[in-house]
Amino acid sequence: MVVRRWLALFAVLLAVLAVGMDITILSVALPTLATALHASETALQWFSSAYTLALVAAMLPVGFLGDRYGRKLLMVLSLILFALGSAACAFAPSTAVFTAARVALGVAGAALIIMALSSMLVLFDDQERPKAVAAWAAFNFIAMPIGPILGGWLLAHFWWGWVFLINVPVALIALVAVLVLVPESRATEPPALDLPGVGTSSGGLLALTYGLITAGQSGWGSAAALAEMAGGALLLLSFALWERRLWRGAPGRPLIDRELVTSRSFGWGVSLLFLLTLAMIGVLFTMPQYFQAILGVNAEGSGLRLLALVVGLILGAAGSSRLGRLGMRTPVALGFVVLCLGLALGSRMAVGSGYLFIGTWMALTGIGMGAALTAIVSGALGQISGDQGGVGSGLMQTLKNLGAPFGTAILGSALAAAYSASLHLPHLPAAARAAARQSVFAALALARHLGSPALAHAAEAAFVHGMDVSLVVAAAVALCGAILAVLVLPGASREPAAAGDAA
Repeated sequence: MVVRRWLALFAVLLAVLAVGMDITILSVALPTLATALHASETALQWFSSAYTLALVAAMLPVGFLGDRYGRKLLMVLSLILFALGSAACAFAPSTAVFTAARVALGVAGAALIIMALSSMLVLFDDQERPKAVAAWAAFNFIAMPIGPILGGWLLAHFWWGWVFLINVPVALIALVAVLVLVPESRATEPPALDLPGVGTSSGGLLALTYGLITAGQSGWGSAAALAEMAGGALLLLSFALWERRLWRGAPGRPLIDRELVTSRSFGWGVSLLFLLTLAMIGVLFTMPQYFQAILGVNAEGSGLRLLALVVGLILGAAGSSRLGRLGMRTPVALGFVVLCLGLALGSRMAVGSGYLFIGTWMALTGIGMGAALTAIVSGALGQISGDQGGVGSGLMQTLKNLGAPFGTAILGSALAAAYSASLHLPHLPAAARAAARQSVFAALALARHLGSPALAHAAEAAFVHGMDVSLVVAAAVALCGAILAVLVLPGASREPAAAGDAA
């Protein structure tokens, strides 16, 4: 029986791996897609944005569907949709078809991510769950370097469509394993559809995420970005007020259980998960650019250099799973402290830093991230009842995924502002200076065109300075997370899942 449970978990994690690989592989394939599909810069941005928007907007609705109609059934349907969407990407005749396929993949990916977490509530008890969460975290982390490495190799040796078709056999293997090994589960009392709750939550998340994407592309001064984010915030406020009304006894059933969100382990845990993802983006956003712009390696080489981070993540996750007896507070706070130290050390980067130094601080960062993530997810899952497995997991993943666009917009803006401010090019014409300040890649391309080593050195130094500033901001976020964890999370005594434990 024990072996069967872990085999079932492995089947679920294959689906998680397929989703994670698809996210990272796309970034490698974008230059090839620009040529193969005659895609404009706007179309290329939508290839990524369409997936992200569908993923975020679908989180809570698919959680509800799993609770009502069956989590195994939803996982099976999602694996089929994921395989079909991947094949549609490979054979897409136009940018419109490719974008539509990315939307389908985003919806399927949301369901697979949510059902993977909720399945742990059925398969494992409180004692075994931290180990299962550590395995879940490891599969998520492994997908980060595998995507660029595998994608780069496939693009170098085969037709570009194989970058997406590689997902099909992984999804089909996971499908068979899920059908055979994973038990069906659903809420004992099927939840009623809360249409206002679903509409305002999904619409708010969609508008907020789209605004963050716009801000990352156009800057925080963009009127469109501010309007989109304000609209998303208003819809989410409407959602919160609607749920509060239902909690107080108005007719209807709320989408989210009151006792769940007022539990310290869950309510504060998912908030810390948001901060954790935001801080971690400091590494995932900056280091691939550093490897490719400063070291001059391709995406495949960049993926290989991320392995130090992944090893640290896996070690941190494994270590955290052994500290469950200490409650949430200690491993989460320690994880944030180690993450802060790693990011602070990384902010000492220079153009000529060796990989021993780079690998050391990245591994340290990974250990902190893995430890905090595993402890937060294990503690939060322990507060979710079987009837709320899908919606509870959906809420947790929603906050986690929101941290990525927030982090990219905030830390990307910090990097861009510091890069532009420190790039002094008085000898260049105004148009050339403006072009060089767009990005380090634009500056290096201009330097090659002009045959100017001085411009290249100035751009590299300015970028590394901007990267250091971005990592300092990420370290400050991690420090806030450590302080908050000490103040609000429960200690070694087990927290009952009750509203009396409200934060």
